Amino acid sequence: MNGTDMNRSPFDMLRRTERLTTYLKAKCMSDTSCSNRKIGILFQPKASAAKTLAQQLKKVVGDMGASVWVCSSWDEDKACEQIEGSRFIICLGGDGTILRAARIASPRGIPILGINLGRVGFMTELNADDALTKVPDFVDSVGWVEERVMLQAELVSRDIPPFHALNDVVVARGERCRLIRIKATIDGELLTTYKCDGLIVATATGSTGYSLAAGGPILHPQAEEMLLKPIAAHLSLSTGLVLSSEATVKLEVSTTHQATLSIDGQIEVPLSDGDVIKIKRSPYVTKMLRAEWPLPFYSTLMAKLEKRE
Repeated sequence: MNGTDMNRSPFDMLRRTERLTTYLKAKCMSDTSCSNRKIGILFQPKASAAKTLAQQLKKVVGDMGASVWVCSSWDEDKACEQIEGSRFIICLGGDGTILRAARIASPRGIPILGINLGRVGFMTELNADDALTKVPDFVDSVGWVEERVMLQAELVSRDIPPFHALNDVVVARGERCRLIRIKATIDGELLTTYKCDGLIVATATGSTGYSLAAGGPILHPQAEEMLLKPIAAHLSLSTGLVLSSEATVKLEVSTTHQATLSIDGQIEVPLSDGDVIKIKRSPYVTKMLRAEWPLPFYSTLMAKLEKRE
């Protein structure tokens, strides 16, 4: 809070919040193009409940006059063929399903409505029991759009397109249980050479995933900073670092055996000695449809963590 905010009365701050809420709702209606009635549904193919709910939602949303397409979240190529022009996509599954949906939807600026059929569901908005009654509200443009920062990872030594991650980019050892050395440079300045099982570069969204399991801090989901967290560091820096949102991280791998580049724990690329990975903020954001403002983050966080145990 700045000095100007401190001089405002509680009523001024309330009005400011109300204006922001109005703006966000208007932004939602603009971003999701109210006149567009094309809605997509992505479901987790291994969950029978997700398949069933997908067909139920297809009927409910279709009865509202929308054009609805349905696809497995594992069939990304097929989903990309159908997603163009969609107003938003409904994602049925857990956080892993949303990570897949983000790769499809984010480059096109299409929002995601997450419905939790998984175990935790940090990123989802609705429970499965509420889906049939609450999804129609979003079709009618109730709610707002939350934007989540993503990462871009470029394998400098190879001629392949960059990867984009909502949760994290991980450089780690391969199948052999032997540490690797990773030379870490931030904005051209050498940080250190880690001797570890791996390094996690995470977004605020990813701070409740692998980074948290490795002992990293939790960031508010609207934070734009990045996290750098080593995995099982041996006689080297083990503390997690919070980096500027504008930071560029270069990781150079030194190993006598195969290492791995992992994108959101779903895409894996084998790495060799001397490979360099450049990681920075992605030009894309993941847009999430939300009902409540402000988001009840801290109480929800504790409820989700207790559910994990």
